[in-house]
Amino acid sequence: MWLSNSSVGRKVVMSVTGIALVLFLTFHMAMNLVALFSAEGYNMICEFLGANWYALVACVGLAALFVIHIIYAFWLTMQNRKARGSERYAVVERRKEKVEWASQNMLVLGIIVIVGLALHLVHFWAKMQFVEILHETGAHVDVATMANATNGAYYIQQTFSCWVNVVLYLIWLAAIWFHLTHGFWSSMQSLGWNNKTWINRWQCISNVYATIIVLGFAAVVVAFFVKSLCCGGAC
Repeated sequence: MWLSNSSVGRKVVMSVTGIALVLFLTFHMAMNLVALFSAEGYNMICEFLGANWYALVACVGLAALFVIHIIYAFWLTMQNRKARGSERYAVVERRKEKVEWASQNMLVLGIIVIVGLALHLVHFWAKMQFVEILHETGAHVDVATMANATNGAYYIQQTFSCWVNVVLYLIWLAAIWFHLTHGFWSSMQSLGWNNKTWINRWQCISNVYATIIVLGFAAVVVAFFVKSLCCGGAC
């Protein structure tokens, strides 16, 4: 099959899944910003996106996109290293002069993103949607835990009242920024928009768009940490 047997096909899969994940990040960032203005409004969104069939279908689809993106990322990286063979060490200095830092470190950045995602799932998804899923399947769930399953604002405050979590999330967001600034315009190049005029435009758009997304997430992290400091609750 072309999408898996050729290098171009694999890049197309990487690009399409990557763009889909960027769209999700945009929605998630906008959703999180609601928490800055209204805890009730944010919790209403969390309840809407709980253990409902449409949310679960979207969750499975999102997980599939992420897994495919990761598999193809490792696949392409290994393929590129194998293709360069012993020559890859001879061109390191030349590549450093011509290739941006994020491009040279996409695999490392991707690993940081994966680790950060795991932390995020533990702090939020496991305490919210997963708890609702357990409850729906008849598993025993503590009453207090179930009561907070849609209280996303509570878990945001709880998570970001600890400076360790704040630092870890900001590092994660920095990795996402570098990953997006290269990955977004690179995906457009893989899809054919690679002439000199448009590739420069896509690079600019990638930097601006990635900055907006990351600053939106970071604003929530910092704002709730400052709030906890004002309330004397930082750990």
